[in-house]
Amino acid sequence: MARILLGVSGGIAAYKALEFARLATSGGHGVRVLMTEGAERFVGAASFEGIVGSPVLTSEFERDPMRGAFPGDDAPEHDPIGHLAVAANCDAYLVAPASANTLAKLAGGIADSMVTTSFLACTAPRLVAPAMNDRMYGDAATQANLATLRERGVTVIEPDEGALASRGEHGKGRLPDPARLLALVESELPTGQRPWDGLRVLVTAGGTREPIDSVRFLGNRSSGRMGIALAAAAARRGAEVTLIAANVALPEPPGVHRIDVETGEQLANAAQAEFPNSHVLLMAAAPADFRASEIATGKLTRDASLDLHLEPTEDILASLTASKTEQQTVVAFAAEAGENTERAKQKLARKKADLIVLNDISNPEIGFESSENAVTLIDTDDATEIPQAPKTTIAEAILDRVSSLREEGRQSPRTDGYSKRRANSRDACSGEGIAVPLPHHAELYSPPSCKPHPMYPKWAWPTFFTASSQCKIFSKTSKSSFVSSTPSSTWSRSSSRAPKRCGSS
Repeated sequence: MARILLGVSGGIAAYKALEFARLATSGGHGVRVLMTEGAERFVGAASFEGIVGSPVLTSEFERDPMRGAFPGDDAPEHDPIGHLAVAANCDAYLVAPASANTLAKLAGGIADSMVTTSFLACTAPRLVAPAMNDRMYGDAATQANLATLRERGVTVIEPDEGALASRGEHGKGRLPDPARLLALVESELPTGQRPWDGLRVLVTAGGTREPIDSVRFLGNRSSGRMGIALAAAAARRGAEVTLIAANVALPEPPGVHRIDVETGEQLANAAQAEFPNSHVLLMAAAPADFRASEIATGKLTRDASLDLHLEPTEDILASLTASKTEQQTVVAFAAEAGENTERAKQKLARKKADLIVLNDISNPEIGFESSENAVTLIDTDDATEIPQAPKTTIAEAILDRVSSLREEGRQSPRTDGYSKRRANSRDACSGEGIAVPLPHHAELYSPPSCKPHPMYPKWAWPTFFTASSQCKIFSKTSKSSFVSSTPSSTWSRSSSRAPKRCGSS
């Protein structure tokens, strides 16, 4: 597991850092703790030492008994400089709570404590979690310091809003829940190559609300838990995830971009905007099938009977798949009372989806508003039952099937392992060009003079471009690159599929 360095500054929220240390340690991570002098006024070093099993460092001038090592690691034979060694050995450094005073020092490069000195020496991902009074947090100086840290690549974890330390005070400034802090730190940890690196995934979650008047609406019981689980699972696999949340009260997973909507029309508009740039669509939301033909002004009274006329809403999924390309994978969801596999298969074909997830809503223990579900995964060839399990487990099963479907498409005999839209290299280029098979996790970066073939967006596999000017393919996962400047140029890394000159066989 990872080596996490925790810096604790002075503030009432320092007690939450103890829980963070406990969660990280129980999660298998090695944790070292640094404290400012002010932090010791709120919590004791002995408490942290008992939790993480390693000495706490409070001064850059004291010797580190572990010589910069983390729990589970062997200490070096030499005695290194403490504040440099722990910073060099960590995989991530979190300062939580980060007081206004400490944030100002970090932004200004002031190194006057173990926390601030190690922060300057750390080249691993750095995160700060501000916690203070809301007026202090909103002050222009604090906001400027946070902006400076963001510009330098430091991840700033926004504080929560709620009751503050001072009696009767309420506002933005609370340190987030330790479990959320740990999830955010884990999302920043180096992971190496992940299976969905470079994929853009669009997830919809929750249930839409169609207004009847200014107070009432037509809706459903969807909580958004399934969509949240799918978004979290896709992010863990390395995908760039966008979550369209329809009336979802649950927080989004770390690293996931969230778009909040309320009505079916808003959901449709957001999905239409995001879908063209997505590789995978997971349509877990439950849009309302009907809406009021006329929305009453104000609030309807109960003085008389109500005659409510409804009209069908837009079929959001069908409108999206009308423009679906062969590089895109679409997963639909069907909520049916009972095992209605045939109806689900008809919906699969009608909606032009690649996979449909059928769940039985007649079982009150699963599905809507439950943390568990039982589903059947149906595609054009197979129907696979997934027994009752937590929705996090169901999400992994769904994504495993999506991976299989995408892999089957790439390895089709007709496409020789490429995407089905692969063009002939003779036809794809004009003039002297090179046809390059570009994996899904790579991006094409080029100067303005380098022109990719117009048939393919830069994420497509393969990408064709002219070689009259320098082009670069940069792999997000391996950090390696291929550079070509002329048709006869050499490549900096060998490939099982060597690039071919246009017109070559």
